[in-house]
Amino acid sequence: MPEKRAFPIRLDSLSGKPSSKLSPKLGLTLGNAARPVTMQAKPVKAADASLGMDSAAVRARMVQKLAASGIQDALVLKAMGTVERHRFVETALVNQAYEDTSLPIGLGQTISKPNVVARMIELLRNNAPGLLGRVLEIGTGCGYQAAVLSHLATEVYSIERLKGLHEKARLNLRSFRLHNLHLLFGDGMQGFAKGAPYAAIIAAAGGESLPQAWLDQLAVGGRLVAPMVTPAGHQALVVVDRTPTGYQQRVLEAVHFVPLKSGIS
Repeated sequence: MPEKRAFPIRLDSLSGKPSSKLSPKLGLTLGNAARPVTMQAKPVKAADASLGMDSAAVRARMVQKLAASGIQDALVLKAMGTVERHRFVETALVNQAYEDTSLPIGLGQTISKPNVVARMIELLRNNAPGLLGRVLEIGTGCGYQAAVLSHLATEVYSIERLKGLHEKARLNLRSFRLHNLHLLFGDGMQGFAKGAPYAAIIAAAGGESLPQAWLDQLAVGGRLVAPMVTPAGHQALVVVDRTPTGYQQRVLEAVHFVPLKSGIS
């Protein structure tokens, strides 16, 4: 059974041994965060003919590769095959949209590899028989992972600290039918208390500790999946489960995400 620890925690090494040294609570605010922006339902457009690619066929091949790499959750594979990743990347990089690679999306940020997105969401679902409940995503980025999550949860709140990316995600998602996705502009390290408690929380940026706000906003029985920095400067994927008696954590494989930062910009 995973060792129970107080939170926030820090990691001593990639092996996942938690340090007894606790991090202080983070007293951050959302500042002038905007109200949630609910994505309005609009007709889904067909794939652009100008792309010169059969995106449905390419997505199918991407899903086959995900399954071959070890992704087993049928609902995750279906969602990954449904969302058109090429709509979330820069035009000059569209031919790489379905390769298993991260791509720049501006402002020093990236869209994660399909395999990483699928892996983290599969961990988040934890073999759930149906949809997750309310999910909080930290770091909307270009909106791709939020779109995937919207097919796997009853409701998704996605928060982004960079105004430029928040607006880009809104534009990217405008043509999709995502009634259950709400985009927020604010400090992701504070989470979004108004939507709590969350059945699941997922982060697309890694810091040296898990913000206390995330842990507080996770429902009992809920799961958090996020990257976390080790003292050696590496990142590891961390899974935290909130039980009736406290928190349990596991440290998994090494990953590479952008740094977790506070404030809005």
